[in-house]
Formats: sequence, structure tokens, C-alpha cells
Amino acid sequence: MFRSLADFGAQWSMETENTLRVLRNLTDASLAQRVTPDGRTLGKLAWHLVETLHEMLPTAGVAFEHGSFDPHRVPDSASVIADTYAADAPRLGQAIAAQWTDSDLAVEVPMYGMSWARGFVLQVLLMHQAHHRGQITVLMRQAGLAVPGVCGPSKEEWAAMGMTAQD
Repeated sequence: MFRSLADFGAQWSMETENTLRVLRNLTDASLAQRVTPDGRTLGKLAWHLVETLHEMLPTAGVAFEHGSFDPHRVPDSASVIADTYAADAPRLGQAIAAQWTDSDLAVEVPMYGMSWARGFVLQVLLMHQAHHRGQITVLMRQAGLAVPGVCGPSKEEWAAMGMTAQD
């Protein structure tokens, strides 16, 4: 659980950059990729990261408005998804920093039928993003896209360095 806004802000900046590297490698054609016939599409998973910015933190008490889009309608354009996330993720970080203090992180809020400390909400936001990034990279591989490294080099990045990717 986060106990300081500075610690969250540093982590949020790094994680949003990681997420953007993944989102910027999507193509319009790849957005229809599914792991199973009834599973979410790659586009829906990517857009879900945007949706969550506008659902989870307002529920925890951060006033944060989205632009002129329907957060529940998945765009047909990979660049729209990436650009929307690129605009909104930093705005969310700024809204948190402007509206909460370190002591606010211990305040309990109702969340998904439970009571969570706001600092835990921030931790879950980051873990949720990482969870779906992992799903997205699997679908990217199935769609034949290059996967950027997030927590170390990807297979493609190892090859670009002239090294054999680890198994």
C-alpha cells in the first residue's frame, strides 16, 4: 500500500510509460485479436486501461473528467486508444497529487463491496494495469506484433542487441 503521494507518483510515471510502450505497438487490425472466441478483444483490453482511469479513482474520491468520448465504446483506432491513455494517465496522476495528501492515503473508501484504504486503491490500480498489460502482450504475440520490453528486454529487443533471448 502506498503511504506517500511522491512514491505513487514516481511509480505511476514509470508504469504509464511502460503501458504506453505496449499500446503504441498495437495496430488497428490487431484490435480484433482474441485468445478465445468469447474472450475480450485486444482492443477491449487496451481500452479497459483507459476506462479504469475514469472508474476506479473517481470511486475513491478523485474528481477526474474524461474528454469528449464514451469510455464504454472501444475505438476502432489503436492510435486513439494510445493517445487517450497518454493524455489521461498523467492527468489522473496530477489530479491525485492535487486533491489528496499523504494522510488521505489511509482514508478508507467503499470499493467493489469492500472497504479499501486509498493507498491500497493506488496499489491495485498499478497491479490492475500490469495484469492487463500481460494479457495484451500475449494477444500481441498471437497477432504477430512486436512486443516491447516492460520489465526487461523482450525477445525482439534481445535480438536487436545481437543476443539470444532467454527461454
